[in-house]
Amino acid sequence: MAEKGKAYQQLKRDITDGTLGNIYIFYGEETYLREYYLSEAVKKIVPPGLEEFNYHKVEGKGLTVQALTELVEAMPMMAERTMVQVTDLDIFKLSEEQRKALIALLEDFPSYCCLIFVYDQVEYKPNRAMKKLCKAIEDHAAEVKFETQSRGDLLNWIARRFRANGKSIDTQTAEHLIFTCGSLMNGLIPEIEKISAYAKGPAVTKADVDAVAAPILEAQVFDMTAAISKRDFNRAAEILGTLLKMQEEPIMLLAVIGKELRKLYTARLAIDNGKDKFWLMEQWGMRSDYPAKLLLSAARQVSTQWAAEAVERCQALDLRMKSVNGTDNEEELKEFLMELAQGART
Repeated sequence: MAEKGKAYQQLKRDITDGTLGNIYIFYGEETYLREYYLSEAVKKIVPPGLEEFNYHKVEGKGLTVQALTELVEAMPMMAERTMVQVTDLDIFKLSEEQRKALIALLEDFPSYCCLIFVYDQVEYKPNRAMKKLCKAIEDHAAEVKFETQSRGDLLNWIARRFRANGKSIDTQTAEHLIFTCGSLMNGLIPEIEKISAYAKGPAVTKADVDAVAAPILEAQVFDMTAAISKRDFNRAAEILGTLLKMQEEPIMLLAVIGKELRKLYTARLAIDNGKDKFWLMEQWGMRSDYPAKLLLSAARQVSTQWAAEAVERCQALDLRMKSVNGTDNEEELKEFLMELAQGART
């Protein structure tokens, strides 16, 4: 098995060169890229108009290896190769008999077929205890993980999408867009379209993003904790009210709030110990300095003691919500935020 990043780069080369292999496993959170390269693979292998005969798409649920084998071994019609796409077949939960049959298929695979296992709703999670199956996959399949793009690639992609809509966007505004809407391309596409339609000038501004973009939960919770650090309970309560109206569970919200408070505490410690944004990025696995700078700015509004106590109180409330019956979790969360806002200080 090649390293995941290498498998992705090799796939790109294989598609460009028209040298696609026989067996692939597509998985990972970046569904936009997964679907893009899946469609590119179809274009390379299946001649236009012959999809019905040479491109077979099946769902993994209820699929037997015997039925899969029949699809794989079906000869191409008026084409050199066939393609079989199997979605959400959890190969590590097959019966022992089915696993043996799959191993046999992988080890004696027809050269004219390209088989792609696609993991969408089902997680691809290899079971290393199944050594023979893992060995067969390692020897005969390419495991391609579609991950969030690097900062540079994602910024370039965002700029290209806006240019296609007749707009420009600078790096700082694009960073704000990623922070607000997340880094997954499928989530960014509709937001880019909305912002492009809304923006009046040729260049997209931060105000344009804030006006129409739908923020992800993490961005909303960051804004809420930033409001708390400024002792602006009204703003924090407004954001919390919006999230509760969206049917977000209080316990889940508290978990996200707790993570943001831990980040804030880490940022406060960074300031106290003369650490810079790069140290903070390393601690939290950030790929951009944009959220690190926002955190450091918020941390300057609070004391180290307040940040430490906020984390402790959040943990205590989490325990109470999960262990005490009859607790009004919404009210508990509102009171918690009010107390934090009242106690915030530098």
